[in-house]
Amino acid sequence: MTLIPNTTTPAALRAPLIGAAVLGALAVLNGVAARLAERRHPPQGRFVEVDGVRLHYTDRGTGKPVVLIHGNVVSAQDWDTSGVAPLLLDSGHRVIAFDRPGFGHSDRPRGRLWTAAAQADLLHRALPQIGIERPVVVGHSWGAIVALALAARHQADTAGVVLLSGYYFWTLRPDVLPVTLGALPVVGDILRYTVSPLLGRLLMPLVKRGMFSPLPVPARFRKDYSDAMALRPSQIRATSDDGALMIPGAVQLQGELDGLRLPTVILAGAADKVVFSDMAERLHAALPSSVLHIVQGAGHMVHYAVPRQVAGIVAAVARTGTVPGVTAKAA
Repeated sequence: MTLIPNTTTPAALRAPLIGAAVLGALAVLNGVAARLAERRHPPQGRFVEVDGVRLHYTDRGTGKPVVLIHGNVVSAQDWDTSGVAPLLLDSGHRVIAFDRPGFGHSDRPRGRLWTAAAQADLLHRALPQIGIERPVVVGHSWGAIVALALAARHQADTAGVVLLSGYYFWTLRPDVLPVTLGALPVVGDILRYTVSPLLGRLLMPLVKRGMFSPLPVPARFRKDYSDAMALRPSQIRATSDDGALMIPGAVQLQGELDGLRLPTVILAGAADKVVFSDMAERLHAALPSSVLHIVQGAGHMVHYAVPRQVAGIVAAVARTGTVPGVTAKAA
């Protein structure tokens, strides 16, 4: 009797093999999508290498320098889309906007803990390489933590700091846990190359509405913002890392605020649901020489709500070192 070997795959193995094949296909598709996104949105500026990190930045205009640091989810282009960068250029400033590590076209090497302080030190070392001395540093959201750390740690090299919608003191945040999964070794890598981009596309409309609420998402943001760039596996890792490091970054800042003597202006949207405006009020209380602006009717993206006021405040800090504490209203 001839024995015929059983060539069928046992049922117990079939499901894992199918799952692995699906994940592999998703990884290939997401990799292709990332490369296509980068072709459609090529770098618009220059590159500088600092401590082995390749940073992308734009450098335009002449006059007193202003350095713009963007928040999470977006890139340096956000300052152009909001209108703040063009307004500063029109008012006679040299405007430098960096893609933070892992965002836009900047690298984010592994093996480093990219805290706000680490990012601040990296940008500080980049400035003399591109010929920038004592700029006014402006940061929004996560970028505000970086801007504040840069100002506190390098006061002699900074002319002033303007902070928008920043998270400065640690609080319990339920939104941290989901993004932390993407920052975990191995697990995070699998997620960001497979299911995270798909989930991101489903959730992106809610994320955008939350960022701008109570105002609508501006048409210029819908036109300029690239979901595909934000949902590349590389940028998902940066977003996840920053989310996981937000609370430790705020804790680390507390020991560095006491000696801050630079001209400091703090802005926040009164209706911000991402970082409540009382965070700005607490920072203002901790820095008695600072000036506080609570923008009525604005949410987290306060620089979109009142771009002219933001640009005017930055220009005033560059020119005089302070501005009157007036209340602004969103348009």
